[in-house]
Amino acid sequence: MCAHFEGVVDPTRLREHFSATVPATTPSGHALSPRADLWPGYVGLFIRTPAEADSSDEAVPEREAVPGVFGLVPHWASDLKLARNTYNARTETVASKPSFRGAWRQTRHCIIPADAIYEPDWRSGRPVPTRISRADGHPMGIAGLWDRWKQADGMVVHSFTMLTINADTHELMKRFHQPTDEKRMVVILPEAAYADWLAAPLQRSMDFMHPYPADRLVASAAPPTSTRSDKLRAKAEPRQRPADDAQGSLL
Repeated sequence: MCAHFEGVVDPTRLREHFSATVPATTPSGHALSPRADLWPGYVGLFIRTPAEADSSDEAVPEREAVPGVFGLVPHWASDLKLARNTYNARTETVASKPSFRGAWRQTRHCIIPADAIYEPDWRSGRPVPTRISRADGHPMGIAGLWDRWKQADGMVVHSFTMLTINADTHELMKRFHQPTDEKRMVVILPEAAYADWLAAPLQRSMDFMHPYPADRLVASAAPPTSTRSDKLRAKAEPRQRPADDAQGSLL
């Protein structure tokens, strides 16, 4: 699972690595204010194909970076608090769990741009916050789903989740989380697969759910600021368990 990551928010890098344009305002007309240091419930950026992409309007970008809440909030949710539990979606159950199945069936595919993800390394017997990034220095493109939710005042709020797969045999990702936990990892897409993932029909969605090669990733001790944040966050984790583990049939 992944509850903490560094999002890419720089417009130049989003264009360079993801061919994505950042709008000046959200689809609801509100100011854009994504964060780079992200936890469930925070607002970050996700990349999708614009709804108008099939039109002949040359002003429509190939891809757009949209601000959204980290943690999927389906249309039927009573409030945004659900995002604290829906930041990861297991690929094994994404098609059937109520929180995710609508976005999955409607192929609301997205890419989450991330410079790094953070996971706890328990091999020493205690959690050591660890920063994981691509070995080549390029940002990760994490496969995800997006959805929209309408507030009582009519404002539309977008949200996103990261898709995860089993990592029990992955040479790097099997190090993380407690020894008794199932090992999980987010789906990191090869750059050549970005366009295909965003356009994939439902029957092909699972074709992209593969582990990223361990030798193309690097792991290092998290910087002190992230370590402190991780310790603070760990105290809250029992109350904010991820969708991989929490609330059974709902998620």
